[in-house]
Amino acid sequence: MNIVEYPDRDLLAMGLADALASELKNCLLVHPFASFVVPGGTTPGPIFDSLCAADLEWERVNVMLSDERWVPEDHERSNAKLLKERLFQSRAAAAKFVPFYVEGQTPARAAPGLSERLADQMPISLLLLGMGADMHTASLFPGAVGLADMLADNAPLVVPVSVEGQEPRISFSGPALAGAMAKHLVIYGAEKRAALERADGLDPVQAPIRAVMGGLTVHWAE
Repeated sequence: MNIVEYPDRDLLAMGLADALASELKNCLLVHPFASFVVPGGTTPGPIFDSLCAADLEWERVNVMLSDERWVPEDHERSNAKLLKERLFQSRAAAAKFVPFYVEGQTPARAAPGLSERLADQMPISLLLLGMGADMHTASLFPGAVGLADMLADNAPLVVPVSVEGQEPRISFSGPALAGAMAKHLVIYGAEKRAALERADGLDPVQAPIRAVMGGLTVHWAE
């Protein structure tokens, strides 16, 4: 794990966007397409604002979310909605979005078909993650029902997630995320920096971010 520190969040957003664009370009030099997995939430918005203008062959980039709340794409809580508003703009409007949500199904019913459909996107070419202060990443939360199975080496690519008090979710599994060819994590503030350092000595079931730390580049600003 390598930690890159930035003077402020604006410079982080611009610097990380440049790094992601460069890695996508390099991937497309040697592969017919790039699978690009990104987080939802508010943290990546400024990064997407910069990245969407990058001059690269976006039509060969397949964008997926690391996880999603099981709500329609136009719902306020949908991560897909954020991507449409912040990433799929400017040049990046040409990218292909590969959604998780399937109308009329539950995460548990949809997950096996999604795992099969996404198999040809693996390994993930470029992965960008966020992390909570509880050391969760994607929708792999400490205390989630069946978390150990979601992190196991034989876990399917996509897993349904049930967390008390939250909407049903769907997420890439631990091994699907850990197997990415390039991995980046963006975090802000002292609390999350301390949580990340604490996670390094814990079991992934206690600190799911631990499952993806191998080869991870962390981008941090106060």
